[in-house]
Amino acid sequence: MIDASLVRIPEARIKEAYAAALGLMENAQVEEAIERPAPQLGRTRFVSPVAGASAPRRMVKANLENALRKSGGDDPLLTLREHGILVALRRALAVGMTVSEFFIEPLGYLDLGDKKRKGGLSAGDEAAFRSLVRTRAVVALFVASAHLLHGMGDAPSGEPQALDEPGYDTAHDALSFLVSAIAKAATDAVDDDDLGPRIARAVADVMDRVEGDAHRLMGDHLAAYVARSYAIEADDFTIRGFERSASTKGREPLVMQFKQVHEVVGNHIAKAQAIKLAKMLVAYDFERQKNPFVELGGFLFTFIGDGFPGTGKTTLIQMTAGLVKEYCDLAGYPFVYENFGIDQISEYQGKSGQNARAFIDRVLDPSVIGFGTIDDIDQVAGKRDDRQSSSGQQEVTGVLMGAFSGASTVVRGNCSFGMFSNYPEKVDDALRQRAGARWLVDGPQTENDYIDIFHLLLGSKHDVPHGQESFFADQALQKAVAKSYAQHDQPQQEGLLRVWDQHVQTHGEPKTIRDVGLYLHAIKEAEPRFTGRAIKNVTDAIKYRAMDIELPDAWFEQPDAFLAKGYDDKLAMITELQKPISMDMILQEINRYADSEFRYSDKSDEAAINELIRDHRVRQKAQDRLDSRRLGDA
Repeated sequence: MIDASLVRIPEARIKEAYAAALGLMENAQVEEAIERPAPQLGRTRFVSPVAGASAPRRMVKANLENALRKSGGDDPLLTLREHGILVALRRALAVGMTVSEFFIEPLGYLDLGDKKRKGGLSAGDEAAFRSLVRTRAVVALFVASAHLLHGMGDAPSGEPQALDEPGYDTAHDALSFLVSAIAKAATDAVDDDDLGPRIARAVADVMDRVEGDAHRLMGDHLAAYVARSYAIEADDFTIRGFERSASTKGREPLVMQFKQVHEVVGNHIAKAQAIKLAKMLVAYDFERQKNPFVELGGFLFTFIGDGFPGTGKTTLIQMTAGLVKEYCDLAGYPFVYENFGIDQISEYQGKSGQNARAFIDRVLDPSVIGFGTIDDIDQVAGKRDDRQSSSGQQEVTGVLMGAFSGASTVVRGNCSFGMFSNYPEKVDDALRQRAGARWLVDGPQTENDYIDIFHLLLGSKHDVPHGQESFFADQALQKAVAKSYAQHDQPQQEGLLRVWDQHVQTHGEPKTIRDVGLYLHAIKEAEPRFTGRAIKNVTDAIKYRAMDIELPDAWFEQPDAFLAKGYDDKLAMITELQKPISMDMILQEINRYADSEFRYSDKSDEAAINELIRDHRVRQKAQDRLDSRRLGDA
């Protein structure tokens, strides 16, 4: 498919900018505070009349090469790492200059510049020209920074730092700011290993600063900039607006408090499916970019987990991410986990959608195993018919719907997305139905569940008698899951149970494909949201059950046993374990899915009723007060 918004930057134009980039590296200047002379006896010390005035400053050369050499110790020559950074920076500066030219030239920049040189600019043209110059500075600085991070491949170290505003008077000023920031980071580095992460941190801070300034400085040009992509094919680098791709973000080490499987009490089906999902993901073949579970059916690309607060959703995420990371570490696979949260909803139009798209792209990256979660999805993505949803939430809804089941969605089997919520009925119907699996996260339920979770959380540092010999017997997964699935032989929700009873009275219990179709149609008659996509999700879940095989743990203890094998070998090994589809399996999955729809519908109706009652009471109180005031006035 041809992307009309993609601009390919010619390599020759980038190389033409090399000389200017090198000159900028050699002559970039940085502000430096001027030390005040020590006060002398008998002489009056000058005190600034401006309260809070900063110390006087002057511009000095950044001297990047010296700063890099200092980080390498006493050797007068640059190390290979230091030299590599210089080469990458020259390329990045040239790319930033060239991309910024390609953006502003179609906007009349060249004509206005020619008029300015001839002294023929009107006041209006002068303002337009200055706006384009500032825009060019912003674009050049962000693109150069993004390209440098992409070229270096280092993850930023340390906490982000707030920076002073760069000079945006010209692209040269803006790019000088980047060079000086890198020089300062290099000065602080202790050795080559420390150099890359420090510079990456400085560059990431520059990108954050530029992005924050862009909305104020670019004006009407902002929308045009974020709507285009620029590709540098020789570097496999593409940038769109202020997005940070997987490579430009840098792979930061995953910091997370992982949970062990036995630390998730209750939630048997969700826990079992999470364990299977972890094993499914690492069956991905990087060379063929395929996963046997996608080919055989039943791969969980998207799922939604719902339950009351405190029932274990976060613990389930921590367990799943920990399992995937453990398997990836064993196999030597790169692993990316990322959560998309409410803090990434922006007040600026288009930015929330960009953030969501960047999140999706980082997790989808076919060169990694990815696990992405959207916690509190009901807050992050707004319902399209909800007037209280912000435009940012609506943008996120659109991006997620397109990514999870859109015309260009490609499921390779290297990643999975989980949406979690306490209020799934508040999630847009179309988005919720794009979740291929439903995980009811209802937490501990039985007496033994509560005994186990109290014993687990209290720990072992006490002398309180146990009262029983052993714990966690009910958490034995295989037995507990079989029991949980058996509960869905019959519907759980009252509305669905009525449909089931009516169907059995009329047609008997389903035994054939036709019987199942009639039961599905009866559900549709009672719950209009049980659409064709719901049927697809049910059939995916049935295929998943057929693939609900106990992958031997031995496969995941040594890479050679399974993980390091070729795609065809993995496919053959998994196929041998595949189970036949049974009618029990079909009905359990239909009831499990339909139960969730009825549950969401009941909760949604109840919430709407409560809202109407609250509004009515407020109006009644207002009317009562108004009446009492009128009586007082009379």
